[in-house]
Parts: sequence; C-alpha cells; structure tokens
Amino acid sequence: MPRGKRRPNQHHKSTTEALAGKGRDLDMSDDESYNDNASVISNISYSTSNEERSGVATDETDDAQNDAFEEKLSDAIDGLSQKSAQGRTLSFEAVCNIFCKKYIPDYILNRRMTITDSIERALKKGGDNEKAAAANLASLLCIQLGAMEMAENSCQELLPVLMFVANDESVPLLAREKCCLAIALLTFISCNEEIDAAMQLMRNLWSRLLHSTTISPSIAALYSAALSSWSLLLSTVSIRNSTIIPTLAELSILLDSTHLEVRMATGELITVLLEMARECEDMDEYEPDEEFINKLRELATDSQKYRAKKDRKTQRSNFRQILHYVELDEPPNIQIRFGQEILTMNSWIIKKQYDVLCQALGSGMNMHMTENDLIRDILSLGPKLCQTKLLSNKQSKLERQQINAANFKVRTKTRGKVRDKRIAFID
Repeated sequence: MPRGKRRPNQHHKSTTEALAGKGRDLDMSDDESYNDNASVISNISYSTSNEERSGVATDETDDAQNDAFEEKLSDAIDGLSQKSAQGRTLSFEAVCNIFCKKYIPDYILNRRMTITDSIERALKKGGDNEKAAAANLASLLCIQLGAMEMAENSCQELLPVLMFVANDESVPLLAREKCCLAIALLTFISCNEEIDAAMQLMRNLWSRLLHSTTISPSIAALYSAALSSWSLLLSTVSIRNSTIIPTLAELSILLDSTHLEVRMATGELITVLLEMARECEDMDEYEPDEEFINKLRELATDSQKYRAKKDRKTQRSNFRQILHYVELDEPPNIQIRFGQEILTMNSWIIKKQYDVLCQALGSGMNMHMTENDLIRDILSLGPKLCQTKLLSNKQSKLERQQINAANFKVRTKTRGKVRDKRIAFID
C-alpha cells in the first residue's frame, strides 16, 4: 500500500458505533432491553462454582494417575520373569515399593498366581539379593490379600519354600533373615495350623545363641530376626500347652549377648511372655526374681564406653520401659496419630504385632492402617472411617489458594509502606 494512502481509523469508527448503539439502548424500555435469545446453558456455566470445576479436574487427574500407576505396576510384575537376574531383583523391589504405598487387593487378586510363581521361582533358583527381595514380596503379598479367602492358598504355597530357605545354611544370611520375617507373617495371618512347625524352626535357630560365645553381626541379625519372629508367634498360642517356652535362665543368657539386636529382641520376648503369664493363674515360674531384675536394671542404666552412644541410648530407653513393667506391672501407653485417627497401644502383645508390621511395611504403615482391613482388624482399629467425613474437614485447593493470595497481598502492602523512602519516622 502506498505510504500516502492509509485506511480510515478503524478504532475510532468502532468506538463511534459503540456509543451510538449505547445511545439506542438507553432509549429502549426495560422489557425491550432484556435479551430473550441469551443462552441458558452459557448462563448456567458462568454460575458454576469454582469448586465444581476444580473437582472435575481433580477426578481427571486421579484417573490419569491411576492409569499411570497401574501401567507401572504391570510392567514391574512382567519384569519378575525376565532373563536378567539384576532386572528381576529391581522388579521385585519395585513391586514391594508399590505394595507398601498402595492398598490394591482387587488388582493383585487377578495376578496372584503370576506373583506367587515368581516368588517361588526366585526363592529356589534366584541369587542372594533376589531371594531377599522375593521374601519381602511374600510378606507384602500376604498383607495385601490377608482379608481375602485366596490369601490362605498363596501362603500355603509359599510357606514350605520359605521354611526350606530359612533353614538352609548354604543360603546367604540376609535372605534367611528376610525369610524368617516372611514365615512369621504368613503363619500369623493365614496359616494358623503351621504355627507349631514355624515356632520350632525359629527356636532351633535362635537357641544357637545359648551356646555361641562370639558370633558375627550378620549371624546375630539372623538369630535376632528368628527370636523376634518367634515372639510374634508366641502371642497367638497358649503358654500352658507349649513345650518350647524358654526359661528365665535361658533369657538371662540372651541378655548377656554382645549384640544390641539380640538384647532388644530378648527384652521384647520377656514382656510378651510375662504379660501372657500374668493373665493366667498359677504361672509364677515366669515371674522374674531379684537377680533377673537387677540385670534388667543394669541394661536400663548401661553406660559402657565400648558400646556406641546411639546403641546405649536405644537400649536404655527400651529397657527402662521393660523394667517399669516388670516391677510395677504397668502396661505401655503409646499413642500413634495417623490421619484423623489415633492408635492406642496398651499391651506389649499389640506393640509387638505393630512393630513387626512396621518392619514389613516401612513408611506405608500409616496408609495401611487407614485402608487395609486386615491391619485394622489386627490392631483393633474398627471399621474404616467414611472418606466424606475425612474430606469434609479439609480445605479445598481453591480455598487454600485464595487464603494464600490474601495473605500475600497484605504482606506486599506492609512491605511497601516500610520500604517507602518518604515515610516519616517520629522519635
């Protein structure tokens, strides 16, 4: 276009037309000014609350996250049967991590046979780390399916292999240690008829501490795991009919161990055994004498410099509670808050069961206490709380953003006044 010829000012023209139209509107009556052709749907859409729109977006986000999660879990389960030993181990660890963070029994139920076969194959033919990861997955699989009838079938299939690996001295100690925990959880949750055999196996393992003066830390970890697992199973049987209950003399020998894990597991066993004996009549043979109490008092006030400072602190803290119960017969009073609920543990048996479940679930314990029916039944938490009740007390994302924006505006104005150089300070 030549420079000398320019188009009329479109902005000025549109402004003039708008003013003229506005003038025409002012001349119209109220009835004529109402727009009968206005879209009802569009008007309603503008009146839609932000919370509803945010709720739709949240649902879409949750669906996308669930799809990604299921795809990730499916890939990890498929990786349990790959040729690479390292890849199988990583897949076992990935599935274990997901099982700890999510409670998905319905999803797992359709893949139960695949997971069970992979665990059994790894326990029989896998490497050192693969066996340990497979034993961990066996525990988590039992916890996930514990509230279903099919859980007993998986436990009965895996329990003989786990017991064989735990008793095989040619297997690395870490894998045997993980198998002890898996055996205890499987028999505790589903296979009640196998408790006697499992307790006998654990007793044969930790009883070697009575005749071993010096052992390595890895062997001590195996024996303490067997002792801890045996204590868990002890809480489910009657001490009157059991023939493998240790005497106070044997427990005194275990308290003299140079390894902290053994002393701690022995202290837990003392509390469980004494609590069960005090609930029965004519069981005074398990009541500690003055010499035994003095040994507990020494452990509660131990200040030996050849022991690590952290170990001394942990030992004193735990044995103070044990000594308090032995002398005054006062049960523990421990409260754990998770979500909107509080778990109260006023029994050493419940505390032992909670500790073993924490050992298996790790950081996912709070989630499972909220969602897992089996865990809630074991810890006597009752039925799950209604999700709408939990969400009613929680602010929406939009509300939080509005509150933060208002606070930010106030802070900005306050800082602006203070930073203004023209402000006058009067002494």
